[in-house]
Order: sequence, then structure tokens, then C-alpha cells
Amino acid sequence: MKEKRAKALVKKGKTIRQVAVLPYRKRDGDLQVLLLTSRQTKRFVIPKGWPMKGLSDWEAAVVEAKQEAGLVGKVDDKPYGSYSYWKRLKTIFIPVTVTVYGLRVTQELAEFREKDQRERAWVTPQQARMLVDEPHLISLIALFEEQLAGQAA
Repeated sequence: MKEKRAKALVKKGKTIRQVAVLPYRKRDGDLQVLLLTSRQTKRFVIPKGWPMKGLSDWEAAVVEAKQEAGLVGKVDDKPYGSYSYWKRLKTIFIPVTVTVYGLRVTQELAEFREKDQRERAWVTPQQARMLVDEPHLISLIALFEEQLAGQAA
């Protein structure tokens, strides 16, 4: 989203939205989630981006997961939850609400669009909660872990 458009939407009181996936897998019976670094600040985040014209939100989230992290898998078409954060643009920060879908990862691509700009890390949900900065995302990861801990992924 262009900064000019974002500023206009914020001034009108509009909610700025993004879509994301929380990638997960089970390894030796243990739940793991994938975090990746943001391009500019190198903070740990989950794959996310803007809604895309002609695609449902969950479909757009899957596209972002493939482009940003090289992930392929089975996505839940119903949102798992949402969180809010402040997105840094060139001259301002804007509030953004992110709708999150679960993505059971079945394949990690060796080559993907943002490979040279990001790093991927499989971590436990406990480690993920310590690595991400957004308090609402931390809570979402904890709830996700509670719901998936006993399930076969």
C-alpha cells in the first residue's frame, strides 16, 4: 500500500487490513511454527501482506506465504484470529489489523521471491512468543498452541 493512500485511509478513520498465515508443522510429535525476518528491521514476524483483488483473504495469505517464505501447505479458510500492530512506512506509522489463517506446511521451497531478503526459522511456540514483538500476536500464538498441541498435524 502506498503511503499517500494509507495516510488518507487513516485520516478517514478506516481500518487498514493485512492478511497472514501462522505456518506450523509437527516434528517428532512437537508443534513448531515458522517465523521469518522482516525485510527492513529484521524483526521476527509471520508471513503477511495486503489483501489482493480477485482473491479471498485466505488465498492472498497463501500467496504471501509462498512469496515471503517459500511455504506451501494446507490453509484453513476460516481465520484463526487477528492482531494489531503499528506498520512503519517511510514517514509515519499506521495502525494495521491482521487477519491470521493457520497454514499446515507440507513443503518448503528452496527458491522463492524474497529468499535473499529474509531468514526463516522453525521454532517452538514458546520460542516464537519470545521472538515476536507484537503483544497480540504473542497471545494468538499461545491460543494456537493450546488448540493444536493435541492434534495430529
